[in-house]
Amino acid sequence: MILGVDVGGTFTDVVAWDGSSMRTAKVLTTPDQSRGVVAGVKGLLAGRAETLIHGTTVATNALLERAGARTALVTSEGFGDVIEIGRQDRPSLYDPFVDRSEPLVPRELRLEATAAGSIGPDPFGDAEAVAVSMLDAYADPEPELAVYRQLRERYPDLPISLSSEVAPEFREFERTSTTVLNAYLSPATAGYLRRLIDQVDAAGLASTIAVMRSSGGLIPAEEAARLPVAVLLSGPAGGVVAAAAMGDLLGHDHVISFDMGGTSTDVCRIENGAPELSYERSIEGYPSRMASAAIHTVGAGGGSLGWIDAGGSMRVGPQSAGADPGPACYGRGGGVATVTDANVVLGRLSADATLGGVLPIDGSRARTALARLGDEIGVGAGDAALGMVRVVEEVMAGAIRSVSIEQGADPRGAALVAFGGAGGLHSSALARSLDMASVVIPPAGGVFSALGMLLSPPRVDAGRSVLLDPRSGDELDRAVVAVTASVSTAIGSASAVTETVVDVRYRGQAHELTVPYTSGEGWSVLADRFHAEHERRNGFRREDDPIEAVTVRARATDEPTLTLDDLPPWVGSGDAERPTRAVTTGTGAVEAEGWWRDGLDAGDEVTGPAVIEEREATTYLAPGERAVVHHTGALEVTW
Repeated sequence: MILGVDVGGTFTDVVAWDGSSMRTAKVLTTPDQSRGVVAGVKGLLAGRAETLIHGTTVATNALLERAGARTALVTSEGFGDVIEIGRQDRPSLYDPFVDRSEPLVPRELRLEATAAGSIGPDPFGDAEAVAVSMLDAYADPEPELAVYRQLRERYPDLPISLSSEVAPEFREFERTSTTVLNAYLSPATAGYLRRLIDQVDAAGLASTIAVMRSSGGLIPAEEAARLPVAVLLSGPAGGVVAAAAMGDLLGHDHVISFDMGGTSTDVCRIENGAPELSYERSIEGYPSRMASAAIHTVGAGGGSLGWIDAGGSMRVGPQSAGADPGPACYGRGGGVATVTDANVVLGRLSADATLGGVLPIDGSRARTALARLGDEIGVGAGDAALGMVRVVEEVMAGAIRSVSIEQGADPRGAALVAFGGAGGLHSSALARSLDMASVVIPPAGGVFSALGMLLSPPRVDAGRSVLLDPRSGDELDRAVVAVTASVSTAIGSASAVTETVVDVRYRGQAHELTVPYTSGEGWSVLADRFHAEHERRNGFRREDDPIEAVTVRARATDEPTLTLDDLPPWVGSGDAERPTRAVTTGTGAVEAEGWWRDGLDAGDEVTGPAVIEEREATTYLAPGERAVVHHTGALEVTW
């Protein structure tokens, strides 16, 4: 028995696999996430699981809420303000009123050590965590180790993060920022994981706990506590892994994952079964140099609030009703209209449904909330609901364009793999607007990210800046061998597979492109791959310009516990037909067929207008759309 648990802003999703069958559960997320996790697992599990695989938003929430530790920074002389100076780019180029995010370390907690790593007596007794980032520590970590020894002697229990361990790469600002993030998040993440481990042990639920990495693999819970910056995108990464597996199983080479939950929507481009990876991203304005799936997130989910701006235009999000009080239709005290309420008013969600099998819907409260919003601009509840849906779908379409068109990739011909509790309600409209090939809605789409945890392999990522060019001879190969050996040793499995890539640029460029490389292939092979990738991404190549290898990266992955091929073929059970109901569209009301997804058999077809319901999610088919049930149980929607 293995368990996958994904904690979202509204619901906590649980998937259990016992070697032959899969069961799912959905419970409301609790302020202390560990309580919701344990409650969800207890409601699903009979006996003790071997492993609990967890996608958590604890680190993310600590950063979003600025609820991390009081963090100190030790750095080299003259570099105390590097995290405040940053780069010359602005958060919003054309908005003079947008400020940069405040540094996570106040100036009074920044200490400049000597070049040899010497610090004064008792520099910051009230700090809860310390980041150490010395000049050029990616090449020579000894000054950082000297600082570490002094700090550990004085503060035996203080969490200490070293840049030479967290992100041994060049660029002082980004390396320092990543290390500060790790220190800032360490106490909150470690404390949460300790509570979870204690509760799981006390209840006898699982023998071991693993946590989802942002890069799409698993890390032991103890390691996640030490390296929280590696799990900042823990939950969304599970959905990307599952979407890649589903697209590969259905034969789609070009896929975009679309995860619409209660608070946000996450999208990621997947090519030939492999998610696009990013080795630097900004999270809440703080750069992080950790490998992560290149997920783009927008504040648009089922719980996103509708509001009218000063110019009289309707807006949706990024504010969310969350799990408490939640949308108005939850009947838990929320009175502001949300996207979920809009879908209830439009008839896409049944006004008497029970979401996830645990949360009854109150249609009258949804209509009251939409009527109140509509009154602000002089329209009725139905028109206000249509307006909210149009606005939120445009926000989500922008997210899809950001991971495709804006990166030189054409979304036309790609399949949109849609999941999350609200994904099936909006995905076909988005795909049609972008001229995509089809929409794939997997079974149990409402808990698909939790399933992705079970499909994820143990994984270790590492990188090391080298700054080499062809004149350096075989130094590049030696660096590749060394970094590969480090991930092989860290993962500790003879069956693990290693892959290496190199960040390459034309000499003088300020950015790099990542291309695959294996030791022994030589500089000419690396150059050819870089020129081709540069042309693909930027539209041109300069074969006569010298190149530089900037950073060597390696990853080691072991076999996952579960693959989609292990799941039994889909077999419908029970009555598939449900009563028809009126659904409001942009051209008026239509009578939509009703279907229960569990009753549909492989090969069945459903034509729109139709609403296909299941326990964890709902799919809406507009007029002219057609859904075919795949042998896996996935719905493939075309038009």
